[in-house]
Amino acid sequence: MPNLPPVTRYLLIANVLVFALQQLLPAASSLALVGHFALWPLGPSPYSNVAGFEPWQLVSYAFMHGGFEHILFNMFGLYMFGGVIERTFGARNYTIYYFVCAIVAAVAQLLVMKYFTHGFYPTIGASGALFGLLLAFGMLYPQEKMFLIFLPIPMPAWLFVIGYAAVELVMGVTGTEAGVAHFAHLGGMVGGYVMIQYWRGRLPLKPQRRLLR
Repeated sequence: MPNLPPVTRYLLIANVLVFALQQLLPAASSLALVGHFALWPLGPSPYSNVAGFEPWQLVSYAFMHGGFEHILFNMFGLYMFGGVIERTFGARNYTIYYFVCAIVAAVAQLLVMKYFTHGFYPTIGASGALFGLLLAFGMLYPQEKMFLIFLPIPMPAWLFVIGYAAVELVMGVTGTEAGVAHFAHLGGMVGGYVMIQYWRGRLPLKPQRRLLR
């Protein structure tokens, strides 16, 4: 933690504190927390104790998690990639990038739920933002070596990221691993890609100055 730059450190602390609140609150209060701050689908709610979608949920859902494995995996990803990307972007642009990825991930999930799955269930977790960080690492440090824990074969970061995105797409289309928001993950990557290309000056809308090579 002392070696992490400030925004990444604060994000880690905020996620852990919210998860602790989820665990320590009485069951009714914890459910109310999910009812108000998880990402709920667009449209009327079929549940009397759930109001449904509210705009703040586009951000608040990314600080909630469904269990110890869920938050450990996400915080490990934030620890691994957050510091590197924050040092590359700077604190201000890193904060913008992180939340853009989280919001685009939420929008992607809302669209999938409305037009394809038609379910009414909450989405929680920082995964969409973390997939944006993974995408940034692959684009900015493409030749760095990466490997999966259960498949210790080194590969360049660009290949790792493309392969991971392809797996997420296949799993999302086929409905594999139900309960995982695969299209939110992909949405986070899309949001990250657009931000990086914008900062590189490669979109029709140009930044005031190019921030990335």
